[in-house]
Amino acid sequence: LDSPMYRQEVSRSVSSQCGESTIVVQVKTDLFGTGQVISPTDLSLGDCAVSIFEAELHSCGSALTMTGDQLVYSFSLIYKPTLIANLPIVRTNGAVVGIECHYMRKYNVSSNALKPTWVPYTSTKSAEDLLGFSLSLMNDDWSSQRSSNVFYLGDVLNIEASVTQANHQPLRLFVDSCVATLVPDQTSTPSYSFIENKGCLTDAKSTGSSSQFMPRTQDTKLQMKLDAFRFYQDARSSIYITCHLKVTPASQSVDSKNTSCSGSCGSLRWRSVDGSDQVCSCCDSSCVPSIRSRYWGGRSRRDLASTGAPEWEADATVGPVFVLQEQVAERPVEAEGRSSQLRAEEGKSTGLPVEAVILAGVVTAVGLVSAALLGTVLCRRKQHKPMN
Repeated sequence: LDSPMYRQEVSRSVSSQCGESTIVVQVKTDLFGTGQVISPTDLSLGDCAVSIFEAELHSCGSALTMTGDQLVYSFSLIYKPTLIANLPIVRTNGAVVGIECHYMRKYNVSSNALKPTWVPYTSTKSAEDLLGFSLSLMNDDWSSQRSSNVFYLGDVLNIEASVTQANHQPLRLFVDSCVATLVPDQTSTPSYSFIENKGCLTDAKSTGSSSQFMPRTQDTKLQMKLDAFRFYQDARSSIYITCHLKVTPASQSVDSKNTSCSGSCGSLRWRSVDGSDQVCSCCDSSCVPSIRSRYWGGRSRRDLASTGAPEWEADATVGPVFVLQEQVAERPVEAEGRSSQLRAEEGKSTGLPVEAVILAGVVTAVGLVSAALLGTVLCRRKQHKPMN
């Protein structure tokens, strides 16, 4: 269907009617308007094969998406030409025609009243592609991405997690967990988990660092500061950081299963970026919900997995990040060498032998040490002198 003429003709050859719970699709046998009659067996509506299609809205591989005020059921009418009389030729092109049924969210699309919730919204495969999770290194003021991925021990990594939500309802982003590894594989060893337990940033409490979540500025972004580190006794400087990100409706209350908490060394309190510190109380124990816990609008994670519905979560990786060790400068040693050389040159300028200048320096140093020791002894005697 690369030709605009073909697309226009096919559109005229297909008609559809959206009912309360069904869709009826009619297709002309001269699909392309070329006089070449197609075989009805070469047509299918998703995986439903008939020449006049009447199907349930939830069948035939339909996809449900939700916009601000509409529910949209999408179908694909597929034409796959087969061989003509078992000859190795075809005279028509394959075609895919998109069909959509739009319903206002405030109306019913079934015999029971429909109250759109997070469940059907999260159960659509096509809408999942519109969410983009990402993890980025940011500059010092968080205004743009950092141009360099090279750090030194003592530096701070500004890491920003974000999600693009396209036309979806408002969402709130959370960082479920984060792990650092030396290679892109997050299951490799060695590894260091610094966010765990459903969003608890443990690095500061574990190591005494200043790592923390930053106050939230947007629901679709989450920022954290992480003190740079290297893996012990490993010469490799490259580090990959992989975080598990997830979103919930922005209207949903923050709870212990969806939170972002920072702890600090020496403090018993955890603080939430959303101001709900009470949800962080589980960070010292376990924030993992039980199997029967309700999750995202009435269904648990196991419920979603069992139906094959995609969940609004994904892994995102940033790296490689190179953390280098500062080189210890040898300038003091070089300066001492130059100083000795200058003193020797000064000895030559005064006409004194170099050996005499060096000997005088040694005698002076011994005298200073002796005076210091004598002062220390006298100080100690004075301290131990009995009081009258």
